[in-house]
Amino acid sequence: MPRENHTVTREDIMSPEDYAPARKEMRARVTRLKKNRRIHIGPDATAYFESFDTIIHQIHEMLHIEKGGEEQIADELNAYATLVPNGTELVATLMFEIDEPIRRAKFLDGLGGVEETVSIDIGAEKIMAQPETDVDRTSAQGKASSIQFLHFVFNPEQIKKFKNPGTEVIIAINHDKYAHMTKLPEASREALASDLD
Repeated sequence: MPRENHTVTREDIMSPEDYAPARKEMRARVTRLKKNRRIHIGPDATAYFESFDTIIHQIHEMLHIEKGGEEQIADELNAYATLVPNGTELVATLMFEIDEPIRRAKFLDGLGGVEETVSIDIGAEKIMAQPETDVDRTSAQGKASSIQFLHFVFNPEQIKKFKNPGTEVIIAINHDKYAHMTKLPEASREALASDLD
């Protein structure tokens, strides 16, 4: 659902004592939420579109598993804060998911710069991904990271079009080594539209 506040703060984080008994129900809720926010792009890439709720869940899970206390809370907030959509963007974690290590290494080698080739198309308009700049996810040797963090920034007219029921929305990767596109199902378009003000 839309939120006026697009920022995760310390006040949003439950104590471990409160999270533990609520964990099962919260995980089930977020699993349902993620269903329409997961978009496969070709055989090896999946875009997981983040929201306030998915990021809060991720932070709680990290704290639950690592038990790092207050210091870890600050670190997790710092690490994930920029992945909460701000109302004028969609934010995706793009993952290249190949279980077999040798094939994965070969695939990622030469996939450098893939983060610069991802787009969302709304009709004739193309919105290019803006990669997170915290870390260079392409090595000097041209090898891509298997995880990319991408922002798609919309202008007001593009937001209006995206929110219009039935609008055709395409997410595409147009790299020489990996070129695939997927039309968003209407349920996914509707779910992602809730991230836009």
